[in-house]
Amino acid sequence: MRLAQAKAAAVSGGYVLAADTIAAAGRRILPKAMTEKQARHCLDLLSGRRHRVLTAVVLVAPDGRRAERLVDSTVGFARLTEPQKRGYLASGEWHGRAGGYAIQGRAAGFVRFISGSYSGVVGLPLFETAQLLRGLGWPVP
Repeated sequence: MRLAQAKAAAVSGGYVLAADTIAAAGRRILPKAMTEKQARHCLDLLSGRRHRVLTAVVLVAPDGRRAERLVDSTVGFARLTEPQKRGYLASGEWHGRAGGYAIQGRAAGFVRFISGSYSGVVGLPLFETAQLLRGLGWPVP
């Protein structure tokens, strides 16, 4: 939430929408993988277990009113084989992704369970964002 709030505060005028997503395995917040070594570590931690994906959304209206939402989703990965890990790492899709994967890409084949917001795991929970927009007067159908 702190990061989404800081992003929203960095811009002024009009409606400002900011979000930030983290993945957590147990008590560990996983990095946005920038190296293959980090991505491998994330895949090793996620393999065969559930983890949480938290996306914070902050909306500021032109008149300064503010609304926030933290969306908590649970994702379960299948146990990954070494060839699956190597293939995913070779794709490069993990680069810059929270937890070292993108659920909307090749990693979708690793997901055996999801509870919560699929779009929140992608990075912007659409249902919750539409609710915030409506609540602050944006004409969302």
